[in-house]
Amino acid sequence: MTGHDVRTESLTIRARDGYPLAAHAVVPERPKAAVLISSGTGFPKEFYTRIAEHGAARGFACLLYDYRGIGGSVPESLRGFKADMTIWGRRDMPAAIDAAGALAPGKPLFTVGHSVGGHLIGFAPNADKALAHAFVNVGSGYWGKHAAHYKPQALFFWLAYGPACLAALGHIPGGGLWGGTALPKGVFTQWRRWCFQPDYFCGELPDLRPNWFDDVTAPIRSWGMTDDPIANRASTPDLLRLYSRAPVEEIWLDPAELGQTVIGHQGLFTRKGEAFWPKPFDWFEEVMDRGEATGP
Repeated sequence: MTGHDVRTESLTIRARDGYPLAAHAVVPERPKAAVLISSGTGFPKEFYTRIAEHGAARGFACLLYDYRGIGGSVPESLRGFKADMTIWGRRDMPAAIDAAGALAPGKPLFTVGHSVGGHLIGFAPNADKALAHAFVNVGSGYWGKHAAHYKPQALFFWLAYGPACLAALGHIPGGGLWGGTALPKGVFTQWRRWCFQPDYFCGELPDLRPNWFDDVTAPIRSWGMTDDPIANRASTPDLLRLYSRAPVEEIWLDPAELGQTVIGHQGLFTRKGEAFWPKPFDWFEEVMDRGEATGP
């Protein structure tokens, strides 16, 4: 690992419609590239601090942020708050892409997307500013392709726990049986609808315009864990095929390859996944070394 003087900074990003988004930058003194790290659903930006610090120590300026209604971007009240995943993609992610690029002007820009962070690339009109996309645990959310042991938990969340929370509170509260951050009602209901469709949101794409899945041509490297009950070998190709013009590569890792017994859907961003952290940045350096990368 290359040593770099690193500064950290909390900042506010204005989404495309002006909504304030909480963000955190981890920036080396002389960055060689910028990386936007986009969260999975219900994961606050702080969850990704360790991998961002690893990247910054290697010369990559990393930006973490919370979508509206999540973590530090939550409003005073979630009751009646308007947010869904397409808004995250069309309004929030584009602003974060611009803000990440501004951390290293004239340098290459890359993205790391965890779970829904990979879904949203196709809804961001400026995703073409990034020269490569690293997907981590990204797959369709269709419940029928979850691992068998996980299906009862998923169905309980969608059909019992979630609706009860909406009836009582108007949103999904953080923690409890859900375990993640609070979720706005619109995020939950849209996500649930997609997760009960075998083609996830693919069949809705004509009605989810504008979107830019067919415009993404930068390479995508998708890392998955063999013990991930959600983004698995059955569901990941369903999502990746949406990026029809992008060169796509799938890499599957067993927990034992990382010195662990269990990794699952989010463990790659915890201490358990420390052996994984170099992989996206190694790949970004390969892209730059091949001369494929220039500043946006």
